[in-house]
Amino acid sequence: MSQMCGIGPFVTIPLMVAAFGGPQAVIGWIAGAVLALVDGLVWAELGAALPGAGGSYVYLREAFQYRTGRLMPFLFVWTAMLFIPLIMSTGVQGLVQYLAYLWPDLTTGQGDAVGVAVLALVVLLLWRKVENVGRITVAMWAVMILSVGLVILACCTDFHPARAFGWPAHAVELTHGQFWTGFAAGLTIGIYDYLGYNTTAYLGAEVKDPGRVLPRSILLSIVAIMGIYLLMQVGVLGVVPWQDMLDPGNVASKSVASAVLERTWGKGAADVVTGLILITAFASVYTGLLGGSRVPQDAARDGMFFRSFGRLHPKHGFPVLGLVAMGVITAGGFLFARHIGSSAAHPPLTVLITLLTSVMVIVQALAQIAALTVLRRRQPGLARPYRMWLYPLPSLLAAVGWLVIYGYGDRANPGVHPIEWSLAWVGLGCAAYLVWSKKEAAWPFGPREIREEYLTAQQAARQPARPGGAGA
Repeated sequence: MSQMCGIGPFVTIPLMVAAFGGPQAVIGWIAGAVLALVDGLVWAELGAALPGAGGSYVYLREAFQYRTGRLMPFLFVWTAMLFIPLIMSTGVQGLVQYLAYLWPDLTTGQGDAVGVAVLALVVLLLWRKVENVGRITVAMWAVMILSVGLVILACCTDFHPARAFGWPAHAVELTHGQFWTGFAAGLTIGIYDYLGYNTTAYLGAEVKDPGRVLPRSILLSIVAIMGIYLLMQVGVLGVVPWQDMLDPGNVASKSVASAVLERTWGKGAADVVTGLILITAFASVYTGLLGGSRVPQDAARDGMFFRSFGRLHPKHGFPVLGLVAMGVITAGGFLFARHIGSSAAHPPLTVLITLLTSVMVIVQALAQIAALTVLRRRQPGLARPYRMWLYPLPSLLAAVGWLVIYGYGDRANPGVHPIEWSLAWVGLGCAAYLVWSKKEAAWPFGPREIREEYLTAQQAARQPARPGGAGA
């Protein structure tokens, strides 16, 4: 839940209102939760059956090794090298937006410099042996909960139902194409805000009783965060007129939580909560780059990615290349979105969210849904402590949801070309794989290596011990 909530709701409420054109934006939060739930069931079954470190990387390796060797896990790491930094870029952009509330004269150039400086500080803090990560995560969770709680409480003290529930005429026209374009944009923002429901699956090797814990953690976190988001969205709409969130010159369009606190409890309280949100944004970038830099490292050590990413700092033991690469890509994504998204039609956050979700769809989302079916057919004897309810319906609904996000990407964001960018990145990844596989003599330049790691381990565990021990 800490990974899911972060800076997201503080910066995306105005974007959701803009996508739907009014307070009917609550539809986006509900739709995002439904997609997260059905996709979460895919994660739940795979995570319970294959509880290894790496999440999608493990599932894709196990499912697609029969036909394409190491290609799919390689492509997952390749795409993660882009979408993880882009997620962190949204945190930096959110920090700069809220900083502008405390620093009203902040120019675009100064905002660029602040964002890059924040990233440099994060990399510097991570350039050492990382200790007490658990304490940092707990502190981040506490600050985030305090910030969200104060915003919701402030909304309750000055809530106007007519503002929150006064939907414009023809707000929901299912036969109008514009509604579905807005719905797709809102669904994209919604699923971005729920990202993180799969965090425990990435830590499967370190979780006790994963067959029970992983499914519950995924589903319960989605339901709980949905409740928090709906309270915030409805509460904010009941305090701040939704038209203010569409006005680029209004503080509510970029720092909506600050606007809520200023309207309800005054400027002093707004400044304090804005400071808490800045801490939340910084902590989310810190923990995101900390975990993200380990993704290529784990794959490299397992022989599934470039070996240079597996090298550790000789003194402090952190992955040098992974940290530097993701830090640079995060800075590049932040600056790119601020300048391509300089118009009201393409706010930087919208650009970043659209690009990162488009990159995720092909390899992680759709390929992982396919992996669930492939593994059921290829490894029917694999122990599955949790099996998807109503299979295959949830996985089909998840696929439809992700395809809606992907298919409407260009239409909802004219001029940004998220589909073309995502295809280009995956195509570049395929070329990189050919270079890497040639060097490693892996498929297609070598034999496919079939390694049914979890199935073999489970079969070995079921074998009765030979009487008399090894010396019999």
